[in-house]
Amino acid sequence: MATAPESGEPAKGKPFKLLGILDVENIPCARDSILYGSLGSVVAGLGHFLLTSRIRRSCDVGVGGFILVTLGCWFHCRYNYAKLRIQERIARDGIKNKILYESTHLDPERKQSTSKGSS
Repeated sequence: MATAPESGEPAKGKPFKLLGILDVENIPCARDSILYGSLGSVVAGLGHFLLTSRIRRSCDVGVGGFILVTLGCWFHCRYNYAKLRIQERIARDGIKNKILYESTHLDPERKQSTSKGSS
């Protein structure tokens, strides 16, 4: 018999895919963008309905709000994610060079300390 997963372990099942193509669990920024988009949809549609009392136009505004907010959050999050990855790569290269050049004649810190000591 299969045992149920313990309360501390996450259940390993099929990943949740939105529309069968967007894997919300594994793609960075997808979950937040969809959630903010749905909230923007409700706010835009309900706000338009309260102002105008036009049902069809309010639904259209809600769908437009979903698309705009989702894409806005997606691009903002992906831009920040890419910027963070570039910063991590620069830091990783700097650490690698520090380890590689430490205690050699190519070490920039060693050159600075010897020039200060000789003057």
